[in-house]
This record gives sequence, C-alpha cells and structure tokens, in this order.
Amino acid sequence: MSATQSIVVLITAPDQEEAARLAVALVEEKLAACANIVPAIRSIYRWKGKVRDEAEALIIVKSRRELFGALSARVRELHSYSVPEVIALPIVEGSHDYLKWLEDETS
Repeated sequence: MSATQSIVVLITAPDQEEAARLAVALVEEKLAACANIVPAIRSIYRWKGKVRDEAEALIIVKSRRELFGALSARVRELHSYSVPEVIALPIVEGSHDYLKWLEDETS
C-alpha cells in the first residue's frame, strides 16, 4: 500500500468515554486499523454565533482514503454532536511495514 492511500482522521468527542466508544466501533468494523485517544484537549471554536471554550477528547484514526466515506458516515451515526469534526489528512510517507499492517487491518 502506498502512503498516498493512507489517511489520518481527526475526530473530536465531548469526553474519553464517547471517544473510546467511537474508536472501538471504527476498529471493530475495520474502518480503521488504529485509533489513539488524546484524553484532554481544549477546543476554542465558534458555534451558533458564540465563541466556545470546551474540554474535549481527540481521536487520531489511521485508515485508508477509500474508507473515509463509510468511516465519516459511521461517526455521524454514533456521535453525540450534530456536526462532529471528521477531518482526513493524507499520510505522505510511512514505514512500509506499518502501512502494510494498516492495509491488512482495514481489508
């Protein structure tokens, strides 16, 4: 698998419990090979005309570009937010063995 087919997806969640629930579902359903949870981030954003300052958890998901549509749809089904953050970034380079593992775990 080439790096250009691999993606990192960033997803925020209101807390660690929801982040873990989302991460487990994505990995169990083979939409992601791996998901890391950063338990405490501070997010400052505008929502419905007001600036918000909230504690959240961040999920860092490793997947394949071709799975993004299904992954994003699944997050929207499971997430408590009406507009969850689901942003994909391309993996430009990576170790061959890791990228092969990523492909195997999402096939």
